[in-house]
Amino acid sequence: KQWYQRRVAITAGKNNQVVVVRRDTGVKATLQNENLEEQLKTLLDTVHQDMYNRALVERDANMAVTTVWEDFCQLLDQRKIIQAPYCGAIECEEIIKKDSARTEAVDDKAPAMGAKSLCIPFDQPADATTETCICPKCDKKAISYTLFGRSY
Repeated sequence: KQWYQRRVAITAGKNNQVVVVRRDTGVKATLQNENLEEQLKTLLDTVHQDMYNRALVERDANMAVTTVWEDFCQLLDQRKIIQAPYCGAIECEEIIKKDSARTEAVDDKAPAMGAKSLCIPFDQPADATTETCICPKCDKKAISYTLFGRSY
């Protein structure tokens, strides 16, 4: 019989053994029934850590920082998530959303809707208070770098 627990396929084997296959890498291993619980816990912790590390690399590769509106729009078209200085005004967010939306298709699969604020990261790339809000129609000082992106 075969069981699926989290991201590991487990098959009862012969001779007091269990065969496991990591679904994230496809790596197959044979574990002895002795200390099986501890071996599986270690394996699942390793799978979790490996998946988390891959997600961090992917996130970091797709994150950009800009203070220039034209770059902001180009980075959005490249499917990046962007940290940009933002004053926090709801009116500015609406303008950013409207002005960053595409009218013509760059890619059939890429969304055309405008950017929206996602969160204010704890780790700021720089002192945002020295920058002006990324909104092209705003001249207020930013209060923080805010993460912007498109919904997919």
